[in-house]
Amino acid sequence: MATLVVPCAHCAGLNRVPAERLSEGPRCGRCKSAVLVSTPFELSQASFANQTKGDLPLLVDVWASWCGPCRSFAPAFEQAAAQLQGRCRLAKLDSEANPQLSAQLGIRSIPSLILFKDGREIARQSGALPLPQLLAWLKQQGVQ
Repeated sequence: MATLVVPCAHCAGLNRVPAERLSEGPRCGRCKSAVLVSTPFELSQASFANQTKGDLPLLVDVWASWCGPCRSFAPAFEQAAAQLQGRCRLAKLDSEANPQLSAQLGIRSIPSLILFKDGREIARQSGALPLPQLLAWLKQQGVQ
């Protein structure tokens, strides 16, 4: 029986979840909220280190409220979160609210997508993508 380490979307607490029980809506041992959510969650400087840990990939959308392409990409990103629940976690990082983390990640343009697995960056994509292209890009990266 494989056990996965999954950070909570709400408190960033690390949870051990049997792989076959991911679809059963596991609850966080710390805050009792759902560990996996079907919508993108907010990422911050404080939660970044724990959120990138774990066995499920984490896709981060780096955006800003004034960015038109970022706002037009948001619905596709939300749809992807719903479709990928339990296979990939999706988070949004407001580059204006978290300038230090954005600089640390080397963000030069927004929207930017960064895919993390096992605590390290494995892929990066600049620009907004339609949902089918986003899902195809993730599939190329091994997210399925």
